[in-house]
Amino acid sequence: MARGYFVTGTDTGVGKTRVACILLRAFAATGARTIGMKPVAAGSERGRWEDVEALAQASSVQAPGALRNPYAFEPAIAPHIAAELAGARIDIDTILRAYRALTERADVVVVEGAGGFVIPLDARHTSADLASRLAIPVVLVVGMRLGCLNHALLTGEAIRARGLRLAGWVASCIVRDVPQLERNVGSLEERLDCPLLGVLPFRPGATHRDAQPSLSIAALAEVSA
Repeated sequence: MARGYFVTGTDTGVGKTRVACILLRAFAATGARTIGMKPVAAGSERGRWEDVEALAQASSVQAPGALRNPYAFEPAIAPHIAAELAGARIDIDTILRAYRALTERADVVVVEGAGGFVIPLDARHTSADLASRLAIPVVLVVGMRLGCLNHALLTGEAIRARGLRLAGWVASCIVRDVPQLERNVGSLEERLDCPLLGVLPFRPGATHRDAQPSLSIAALAEVSA
């Protein structure tokens, strides 16, 4: 049975795609067949969704676009608003069917959520509801900056409140100089109660094709979906 991991973040723009791509390549290096999935993408540049393309390039096997990315919207706004403007509705069951189809093609499926963990998908459902339905371990990407401790701990509580396993977290430096970075990382290591997979340095202008730091997947490899 394929393993799955749901990559979420403390906010939008904290490096979820970067982390998802690193995980895909790390698992592929062990010989696993990997596929990245972006259930909902919002924000395109000339009809291209950068996150979706990056995940496809980092995957070791390919799949139809409708499975890898069931919903894509032009404006870079909240998914439920983007869907409303497009006259569409984000259906979690559609996403689940696509995910299950991907598990038949790969050994590891890395699912990148949209925005933060509780971003709305429609009038009643959020990304947390999607994660609950997928019922796979969660990797939390923490955007390291002032205020990140509160955001990370609240997100960790929300993940566990859904009965999900927080399998690991990544410290993603999204500003040039993070005050007391090591102490902040240490504080979260003590409180999140899950493995730190790695610390990603601040890299302005880097693309997903550039050489990336490694993350420790040993703890994740022990978690079965």
